[in-house]
Amino acid sequence: MCKKVPLRGALIVLEGCDRSGKTTQCKNLVKALEANGRPAKYINFPDRTTECGGLINSFLTNKKDFNDETIHLLFTLNRWEAKNAMEILLRDGVTLIVDRYSYSGVAFSAAKGLDLEWCKAPEAGLLKPDLVLLLTMTASAISKRGGFGDERYEVPEFQQRVMKMYDQLKDDSYWTEIDADKSFGALHDELLTHCNHAIDNIVNEKMDKLW
Repeated sequence: MCKKVPLRGALIVLEGCDRSGKTTQCKNLVKALEANGRPAKYINFPDRTTECGGLINSFLTNKKDFNDETIHLLFTLNRWEAKNAMEILLRDGVTLIVDRYSYSGVAFSAAKGLDLEWCKAPEAGLLKPDLVLLLTMTASAISKRGGFGDERYEVPEFQQRVMKMYDQLKDDSYWTEIDADKSFGALHDELLTHCNHAIDNIVNEKMDKLW
């Protein structure tokens, strides 16, 4: 029996609190997928290489200050900048492993007190992921991770508010929650299993839109 050929690449997003291991896991997932003959690419948000991303980086590293609405819209713009390139890659059969996406933007801004629906509105129309993997950890486990506290939002109490916002955004039809407080290898294997399943089960060649 011939192996099913995916209609396109899968859009897979890793979300969760800061220092939960998303970036390292994303990069290693790409390596593992490519080693198994599955084209894949790592993408992260914010993309600090663009002009908009440079402003975001200055904010996150406490070199610039913006009000909550402005920084939220800058994060949104950063994702819209990447939309067309992401679509092309997906149509070419490349699976995208994305380190943070619109859900982070909404969760972090809403955790600061902005209206949840207002935060979602400018993200509407972006690509909808095929799979969201939400990495969860306790506040005490997060605070023990190396480098925690280096950036503006790395405060345990704030991170817990962010997780509560993720709970409001979760959609069980394409979200999977995973406890990240385990060995790197065990977590990698679990994530890779979910990624392979998502790639193998794409049923719609056309990408859906977010919200």
